[in-house]
Amino acid sequence: MMRRLDPREERVIVLAPRGRDAEVIATVVGRDGVVTEAVADFKQLSQAIIHGAAAAVVAQEALVGQDLVALREWLACQAPWSDFPFVVLLARRLGNEDVAIRAVLATLGNVVVLERPLSVETLGSATASALRARRRQYLSREAFAERLQAAEAVEALNQTLEVRVAERTRALSHANDQITAQVMERERTQQALAQYQKMEALGRLTGGVAHDFNNLLSVIQSSVELISMMSSDESIRTRAKTAKAACQRGAKLTGQLLSFARNQTLDMRSVEIRALFDIVTELATPLLGAGIEIVGDVGDGAERVMGDANQLEMAILNLAINARDAMDGKGRLVLRASRAPAPAALPVGQYVRIEVSDNGPGMSAEVAAKVFEPFFTTKAVGKGTGLGLSQVYGMAQQSGGAAFVRSVEGHGATVEIWLLAATGEVKPGISQLSERLSLAGLKVLVVEDDDLVRAGMVDALMSFGCEVTQARSGTEGLSALHIRRPDLLLTDYLMPGLTGAQLAREARMLFPGLPVLITSGYADMAAIESAVGQHAILRKPFELPELVRAVKHCLVTKQG
Repeated sequence: MMRRLDPREERVIVLAPRGRDAEVIATVVGRDGVVTEAVADFKQLSQAIIHGAAAAVVAQEALVGQDLVALREWLACQAPWSDFPFVVLLARRLGNEDVAIRAVLATLGNVVVLERPLSVETLGSATASALRARRRQYLSREAFAERLQAAEAVEALNQTLEVRVAERTRALSHANDQITAQVMERERTQQALAQYQKMEALGRLTGGVAHDFNNLLSVIQSSVELISMMSSDESIRTRAKTAKAACQRGAKLTGQLLSFARNQTLDMRSVEIRALFDIVTELATPLLGAGIEIVGDVGDGAERVMGDANQLEMAILNLAINARDAMDGKGRLVLRASRAPAPAALPVGQYVRIEVSDNGPGMSAEVAAKVFEPFFTTKAVGKGTGLGLSQVYGMAQQSGGAAFVRSVEGHGATVEIWLLAATGEVKPGISQLSERLSLAGLKVLVVEDDDLVRAGMVDALMSFGCEVTQARSGTEGLSALHIRRPDLLLTDYLMPGLTGAQLAREARMLFPGLPVLITSGYADMAAIESAVGQHAILRKPFELPELVRAVKHCLVTKQG
């Protein structure tokens, strides 16, 4: 079925400039319902034909001395199915001397010549014949379009068939390769499983050692601080100061062990990015070498983020060392902080994007998709564990943000760390109230399964005038709560039987609003925060002033 024609493609254009010739011709041609349109000059005739018409009836006198360029170009560029028909009315029979009009007729191409005077039937028949020929051309156009669509469909089918054959060939080849490499793949899988089990066991061992080490550090640190506070002997105070410094070094070591185990406690505070970049630059410069230039830039609104300053410093330093290895010791490292709309993967909020970029060789999309996976590394055997970027990713997520990587082979790589922007606001009144608060007479229940750690905390609290009750486990602590309500519950987290978080929930059921402070160096922080909130946690090992501040802050927060 032929598609519906544009009305302009069914009209007959009439050009007869003398007298009423155009009107008479239009009447004769249009008597059978044919749409006609009379034009005033040859320019209008050319424009009408170009815009769409079925045929044209033109008097000889309208063709002499006209500019045929536009019409000639259109006729020469007609589609293969088109051969536009003209009916030309001559004033007389042409002779050999009529060279000009013969040239015009040759230019028009498909011409029916009628000599005037002529009958109405002759003009009507010639015009009807031209219209029938034009409509057959329209049918040819439709057939041509259908053949073209059919050819395109066949071509698409052939391409699809070729793709399917190629896919089937690849599948067969892949299956053959799998069969050939089955033994090797089984061996690699066994090696990978053994490596995973070894690292998993090492992680658990590391976390357990860090926990016990933190307890020992807590005992030593609290003891040397009490000695330093109570002794007036300067030599003893000096030795106590030396022991305290050693404890601080041990605390840093346990922090690194817990970072490896991915179960560290983050000290979330407002971190100044410019100062952070300065520290990282100072630390990284001797590690990266003279061949690498370090550039830092902090944009407007990106001055502060919420995070753990130490963990963030280690993460950026780790990324800088990775960039050094990628650039083979020569290139440019850019540290940049900026405000940007948060990606869809993050909850709604105000974020700062910290970028660490290098101009090294970059990486493929396949490698970039795996860089945050634990134990994945592109370095040679013995050159890296594959845990560095995994720790960066874990730190970012634990801080309420995310980490991404952007890279194009040959154009360097960028690792993005997204963290919540810090407002820098301080809640009014809490710090001032806690400073004025006295601990004298405060009834504290201390629950700790390690005898030495418990003794150190009890001695410290009693030195500040607290009335202290002790319990060696969560079960004993719950029993003590049934006997008397304390002013504060101070409990360890990791204990046999009831954990500190479980004990806190039971205590709150007995005494709603009871201030609870949990101490831990290795714990399920989500469980603690769900029980007592993120502001009632004291990380081991801690100094006596930190213990006092935590107790006061916990009391003031509950009072507020």
